[in-house]
Amino acid sequence: MSEASGLIRGLEGVIAAETQLCDLDGVSGRLAYRGYDIADLAREATFEDVAYLLWHGAPPTRAELGRQEAELIAARPIPDALIAAYRLFPKAVDPMRALQAGAAMLGMTDPDTADNSRAANLRKALRLTAQFATAICAHHRIRSGKEPVAPSKDLSHAGNFLYMLTGERPSPVNTKAFDASLTLYAEHELNASTFTTRVIAATLSDMHSAVAGGVAALKGTLHGGAGEAVMRTLMEVGEVARVDVFVDQALAAKRRLMGFGHRVYKAGDPRATILRGMAEQACRQSSQPKWYDIAVRLHEKVNAAKGLIPNVDFYSAPLFYSIGIPVDLFTPVIAAGRIAGWTANLIEQYDDNRLIRPRAEYVGPKRRPWVPLEKR
Repeated sequence: MSEASGLIRGLEGVIAAETQLCDLDGVSGRLAYRGYDIADLAREATFEDVAYLLWHGAPPTRAELGRQEAELIAARPIPDALIAAYRLFPKAVDPMRALQAGAAMLGMTDPDTADNSRAANLRKALRLTAQFATAICAHHRIRSGKEPVAPSKDLSHAGNFLYMLTGERPSPVNTKAFDASLTLYAEHELNASTFTTRVIAATLSDMHSAVAGGVAALKGTLHGGAGEAVMRTLMEVGEVARVDVFVDQALAAKRRLMGFGHRVYKAGDPRATILRGMAEQACRQSSQPKWYDIAVRLHEKVNAAKGLIPNVDFYSAPLFYSIGIPVDLFTPVIAAGRIAGWTANLIEQYDDNRLIRPRAEYVGPKRRPWVPLEKR
């Protein structure tokens, strides 16, 4: 279990694949998709632009974007069987568990399920991206005792998600904030969930199975579940005046505060910087400024005490909450953005596949003879 033996715990810093999708510079705190800086994409592109960029390698022309938008709209409905299944799920089931089951069920009816050709995988990527939003919102409404809202035929991907969630057409400001959030979460190199999808795809399993595995990995609090934990912390604090005492007590108890630090970024997460400004605007516009103010003071206090910098999940929490997303849907929302990156990575994996099979260093007992049962 030493570096001399070649073991690198958690595979930290190990290069496991080549990619043309995500350029992540952890030292300088920079992130780009296919060469385009994340700040420019969040500000100027739509999520539909970004999905096309990830899948095809270049931004779409107006005609290409129009065709893709029409195809996404057409692909939004989910099978009646999935709706029926959601009605049978326990009301208290974790939304990520429901989404994982949904991903697997979508694979049962997709006409290209067993076809791993590039053309088929591009079609599946588009359908999964459209259907993930519908599945998340449909399950939420059913567990809340409401009927699912049929997908819109004229709203953007981000606007349609918020519409299906609430039954009300969202404001332009909320739509833009949510659209940019989906872009910020769309792709992030070999994070735990993306790596999981590529490991599954490397066995030549199908895209839906790989995506179901990605959902399972994203569910954990050390990955996608961190944003939900951040919001629950903000709610526990409750008021700006309580932040300092809360942090002092948390640090004295050696409590882990989620939303701070990152395995790769050493100079700060550029996505957190973008989300901070969006969170402030959304919180103040929704007359919920205290969530942003608590987050800022928590950021300042923890940074002063421990030198820790917020990651993407920290400021996404007050942003999502202020635009009406329930706390336990924060992680599914991340999946709704990351599905574009997962599927782009899967296409890349299938195009140049090699089975991913690392080794483990054995540290158990030395070889020993088996003792028959009567002599134990």
